Amino acid sequence: MIFRRDRSGLAELTRDPRADQYPMPMVPEGWYALLRSTQLRPGKIANLHYFGRALIAFRGSDGRATVRDAHCPHYGAHLGAGGRVVDGQVECPFHGWRFDADGVCASAPFATRPPRVTLGGFPVREHSGLIFVYFGAGEPKWELPEIPEATDRAYARPIDDALRSRIHIQEMRENIVDESHFHHIHGQSEPPVQDLIPDGPRAEIHSRFRKSVLGYWVDNSFDVFMYGPGVMVVRTAGPMITMTAIALTNPIDDTTSELRMLYYVRRNRIPFATPILKLAFRLVAFGEVREELAIWDHKIHRPRPVLLPHEKGIKALRRWYAQFYPEPDADMPIRFRMDHMRSPI
Repeated sequence: MIFRRDRSGLAELTRDPRADQYPMPMVPEGWYALLRSTQLRPGKIANLHYFGRALIAFRGSDGRATVRDAHCPHYGAHLGAGGRVVDGQVECPFHGWRFDADGVCASAPFATRPPRVTLGGFPVREHSGLIFVYFGAGEPKWELPEIPEATDRAYARPIDDALRSRIHIQEMRENIVDESHFHHIHGQSEPPVQDLIPDGPRAEIHSRFRKSVLGYWVDNSFDVFMYGPGVMVVRTAGPMITMTAIALTNPIDDTTSELRMLYYVRRNRIPFATPILKLAFRLVAFGEVREELAIWDHKIHRPRPVLLPHEKGIKALRRWYAQFYPEPDADMPIRFRMDHMRSPI
C-alpha cells in the first residue's frame, strides 16, 4: 500500500517572505536543458521563459537549434508572438526583419543593407534527445557528455514529468544528498550511506536503493552523475527494474524553478512487462516527487542547517556547487555584490 501525507490546505497556507530569499544568485553558471529535441520542429518557433526572460528557439536552414532573446532589437516586438520561420530565419511579426540562427539580422524591408544588429543568445549543444544552453560569462568552460540511454533502443520511450516549485535549483539538487529524507519520504528502511566524489564541474555518488515497492522488495544499485547545476543522471539497476532518470533543474525567474524528470526504463524480455513496470513506477515515483514539491514550495533556505552526524551530503554538495557562482568583483557596489554571495556552507 502507498501512503501519502495529507496536503490539503497547502494552497491556502500563507507563504513566508523568507522563502524567496537566498544568499546566492538564482542562476548558477552551467548547462541547462530547456527542451527536448522533438519539441523543436523545423519551421516552427518554440516560446520559452527561463532565467527571468522571454526566449525563443528555432532551427536554422541547416537544422541547427538556436535559443535567442525573444524581443526584436528594432522596436521590441516578441518574435514568438506571431512571428514565423522563413528559410531557417525568424521573421518579426511587426516589421518583417529577419534574423538567422546566429542572431544576425539578415534582412529588413526597405533597408539598403541589413542593419548591424543581432539577437542575443546562448551557446547551444544538442545531443541525447535534448537541447542544452550554456548560461555564463563567455564561452562554455566545459562540455556535457552524451547520455547513451536517451537513444538506446534497449530503453523504452521516456516517462516525461515537468513540475514547477518556488525554490532555488540548488535546493532541488541538495535533495539527492539529503540522506534522511530517503527514509521519511521515499520509504527506505534507513538513510543511505553516500559519499560525494567531486571532479571539477562533475560529481558522482554511489550508493544503494532499498525499499518495498508494491509489496516487492527492491535492492538496487544507485549511481548518481552530476554535470554542473542543471543536469543530473541517476542510474539504478536490479532484478526487478533497471532505469535511468535524467533530472533537469532550470531557473525560471527570481522565485520559481522547474524540475523536469525523464525516466528511461530498460525494456523487459517478457511481453507486456515494460508497460506494467512503467505504470508501477508512475504510481510510486510521481506521488513521492509531488510530496517533495509541496514541501519545497514553503521551505526557507537555511545557510547553516542543524545536521545530524550521518547527514554529511548537504555540506559536501554545497562546497562542490559553490564553483558555479561567479566570484564577486571587489569594485562592484555592495548592493550588487550581495547578489553574488555564496552559500556559507
